[in-house]
Amino acid sequence: MNFQGLDISVRNTPKYDPDFIPFARFMQAYRAAVDGFAKKKPVKIALERENGQISVYDTAVFGDCRHGEVDRLYMERLCKALLWMRGGFRFTICGAPTLAKYIKEQYAPGGLRAFDADFMAGVYEHKFEVKSAKYEDAPAPHELSKTVGRHLNGCRIGFDAGGSDRKVSAVVDGEAIFSEEVVWHPKTTADPEYHYQGILSAFKSAAEKMPRVDAIGVSSAGIYVANRTMVASLFLKVPRDEFDAKVKDIYIRAAKEIGDVPLEVANDGDVTALAGAMDLDDNCVLGIAMGTSEAGGYVDAQGNITGWLNELAFVPVDLNPGAMVDEWSGDYGCGVKYFSQDCAIKLAPAAGVELAPDATPAEKLKAVQKLMLENDERARGIYESIGCYLASGLALYNEFYDMKHVLLMGRVVSGEGGNIILAEAQRILREDYPEVAEKLQLHLPDENSRRVGQSVAAASLPEA
Repeated sequence: MNFQGLDISVRNTPKYDPDFIPFARFMQAYRAAVDGFAKKKPVKIALERENGQISVYDTAVFGDCRHGEVDRLYMERLCKALLWMRGGFRFTICGAPTLAKYIKEQYAPGGLRAFDADFMAGVYEHKFEVKSAKYEDAPAPHELSKTVGRHLNGCRIGFDAGGSDRKVSAVVDGEAIFSEEVVWHPKTTADPEYHYQGILSAFKSAAEKMPRVDAIGVSSAGIYVANRTMVASLFLKVPRDEFDAKVKDIYIRAAKEIGDVPLEVANDGDVTALAGAMDLDDNCVLGIAMGTSEAGGYVDAQGNITGWLNELAFVPVDLNPGAMVDEWSGDYGCGVKYFSQDCAIKLAPAAGVELAPDATPAEKLKAVQKLMLENDERARGIYESIGCYLASGLALYNEFYDMKHVLLMGRVVSGEGGNIILAEAQRILREDYPEVAEKLQLHLPDENSRRVGQSVAAASLPEA
């Protein structure tokens, strides 16, 4: 890949992935070079989503033929990141008609980003578009945020639907009196009745521990509108017709079996951020759940949810063209392969760790965790590599979020491995991204909260 003379070197690279090229470092180097370029062109990228909401991102490019390749790389990866962080069905690229044409080609049917366009069209039920406009005609930003959660009164069920296990808590006046984890395999099961019965069983387990149920809150990977499942990897194998008939209202149907009580379903990343904000009693919190996939969520300076998509699993973090490709989107270098159990699995061969080929991803992660318990240096190197990834990932996210706190949750950060990830990320932030290290506080909840914290926070979602 031609970076046209940009200095993208860093002091630290992952022990078991020396070819890693941090997108964060590339952005820093590119912007520094553009800032010193006399003929630079200011650009605004507007991204529209539901209810007339518009996010606008200000940047600049070289804008000349000599830097065309690096301009295209920057714009394509930036648009991809913005799309999955903020969500939307229409890009308007203002001040760069040639680059707008290039992005339109990428998101057209048959283009490299056709999956992304189709995905967003389904989420927002609107044709995906890429438009060009003059810089001075850029749309004005229009963001809507909303309060969410922090309701702890009464008897509540909190459910966290993970890809490898499901967690449920019975919460009475803010205190979890019962929590349970059950292994399940939703991502490899095509029959939606399996998912429904698993959800209902969890609800009933918690309900039995309380004198009544006043509300039910659900934390689940995916995108939800009015408690309906629009897109979710948990139901990846369910046929489209059965998804529409039996999955879109799956949580609504299961809740009705418990009673006519308030229900609130939220993306698991937003619940992670909410859990952090509640625990820290502060705002500007980015939550990252590192489990079956990577989930992101954000609580802003006012303590609100922004309405952004925050699907960090699909945000590019590595510019190495030989990086592992995500099976779903077909793109390379995206967060799901760096901040989930997939990361530990992909690094194992380089570490000299053999994992049973017929084991599930969760079982493979447990094998790495077992080695860590035995103080195996190969396992330590895997977790140190993840910590290196995390440092550059946080430096990237810092470009888009106003953050004071980052809360890490999920099975990947369970046990001693989580402490190693945290320590290594903090060290590398200080050395490679000092300006980010100065403003960010990284947090690992206690071990119990790491495992079931999201289900407890989920219980606070509905207003009863």
